[in-house]
Amino acid sequence: MSLRSVFYRLLSSRSRSQLADSHSVSRDLDNISADNKPPRPTWRHRLVIFLIAITILLSAIWLLLAIWYQYGISSVLTWLATLIIVGILAALLSMRYWHTVTKILLSDSLSNKKSIHKNTATRYLIGLYGATWLIGLGWFFSIEPQQDRDWMAEVDQQVAYERDATNPDLITLTNVRNFDWRTDEDATEHWETRTIDLSKLSGVDVTNSYWMGPLIAHTLVSFRFEDDRPLAFSFEIRKENGESFSALAGFFRRYELSLIAAEERDIIYTRSNARGEQVYLFPISNLQQHEGEIVVCILPNGNG
Repeated sequence: MSLRSVFYRLLSSRSRSQLADSHSVSRDLDNISADNKPPRPTWRHRLVIFLIAITILLSAIWLLLAIWYQYGISSVLTWLATLIIVGILAALLSMRYWHTVTKILLSDSLSNKKSIHKNTATRYLIGLYGATWLIGLGWFFSIEPQQDRDWMAEVDQQVAYERDATNPDLITLTNVRNFDWRTDEDATEHWETRTIDLSKLSGVDVTNSYWMGPLIAHTLVSFRFEDDRPLAFSFEIRKENGESFSALAGFFRRYELSLIAAEERDIIYTRSNARGEQVYLFPISNLQQHEGEIVVCILPNGNG
């Protein structure tokens, strides 16, 4: 065998070993890269993310509705709060899909760096939204009823009472409503003063007025007296002039409440006749006199 043949065989075996080594290293690198891939999210992980997203969305809708009903759609504060909340939610949504976009447009190393920055930014945005929502929640529970608004005529006055110092059974009520209703919006105003004698209490009636179908009713309580007219009590929405009622707005502290004492011909008639509501009266039987006195004494204390 010539010297040239020996060197040729040595070089060939070395190149083959180097090629095998390179293939082995490549397989090892592939295994390492495969091991470094993040695990695919499980259904539990996806469910938690979904619940978090729904919670954030519903809480944002609740806060926006509270602001809209309190300040009105034309208020600058309403639009400013809407821009802040919607802006934070839009930024969170963009962070959710930012990693997918960067993975398509950039290399893996740059994409991983962008992913780290995305996670940090997402945490800051969630923290900012949480702080904003807590501030809104504190504002909502700090809302207090006002008594100096331009009220509608039927809720303009609030009932007040005074017990006779010499005879505790005698209670004088001021601002008892006794309107003459022609339509559901047109009435002649009468505010009166009445003195009732608790010792002459003869019965109690509960009246339910259905005004939004069979599932929602307004409840009134009437007290009957011997040789005197019944007296009815009702907690009413204290609407302002030009203001309409919204059941949804009532959940967001939009209205004040007022206790109204009125003649039955006023407060029941306006529902059964003027407004065309379905009204049902339920007399309470077997009620002892002292039990009726407890109820009639409690109601005026619920003023406002």
